[in-house]
Amino acid sequence: MDATDRKILAELQADGRLTLTDLADRVNLSISRCQRRVRELEAQGAIRGYRAVIDPAAVGLGFEVLVFAVVVHPEAVTQIDAALEAIPQVIEARRLFGDPDYLIRVVTADLADYQRLYDTVLSKIPGIQRLSSTIVLKHSVPTRALPTQL
Repeated sequence: MDATDRKILAELQADGRLTLTDLADRVNLSISRCQRRVRELEAQGAIRGYRAVIDPAAVGLGFEVLVFAVVVHPEAVTQIDAALEAIPQVIEARRLFGDPDYLIRVVTADLADYQRLYDTVLSKIPGIQRLSSTIVLKHSVPTRALPTQL
């Protein structure tokens, strides 16, 4: 990956709706060469996809909880991964090294909605020994683009 690829990535992270013409202008490439590079970055997996960033509160999901999970035994992780993947309110789940075993981001409408999800779904996932929840008060540093120039 060279400096031009990194410029393309930086521009697309800032505005994924850029036209190919505008992107090519910003990174000083011809449209055809820029398109080839973008396709190569997509094929290599450097660009995983494109999506809109939506304000959770605008769609009624302004209550966010970080859930820490400890598993009963390591063999359960495949089953746990599949269970978490199937829960729409789980917007991110990360396996961790050490204790706890998982960090899970959950969004719901409010505390009562989270409690229902916790009681009826999260606490019933086979292989999870213990759950611990922390309510997100504020996003001090919101999710942002990856640094492309370090």
